[in-house]
Amino acid sequence: MKMQEDKPYDDINITPMLDLAYVLLVIFIIMTTAAVQGQKVNLPKASSQVSLAKPKTVAITIASDGKIFMDAVPVSMEELADRLRAKKAEVPDLPVIVRGDGATQYQNVVNVLSLLGQLDITQLGLVTQRLVK
Repeated sequence: MKMQEDKPYDDINITPMLDLAYVLLVIFIIMTTAAVQGQKVNLPKASSQVSLAKPKTVAITIASDGKIFMDAVPVSMEELADRLRAKKAEVPDLPVIVRGDGATQYQNVVNVLSLLGQLDITQLGLVTQRLVK
């Protein structure tokens, strides 16, 4: 008869492994809470109301068919002049960006730039695509 002790040991004792995992978990929890703590300050509260301030920059878009849009609203040249005068009265240093389609006639862009010059709008930007190198 063979003895029972010659048989290979096939059970895995996971108790020491779980003990180690729990100790590491406790150490990580203590370290992260210690790292988050700092000087106590009274934090400001943000307003939940919608801001009534309108964006100052005006975007003028000239489509390929020659239509002019001011902040995505279609306008004629006369309406554009009137609206820009009103905005210029509110904000004296009104920044304007001009976006022209590549297929539009150059004269349409020149007409808008001429209008901006007549209204004494000096903060002007022309939007182009970024060159990919």
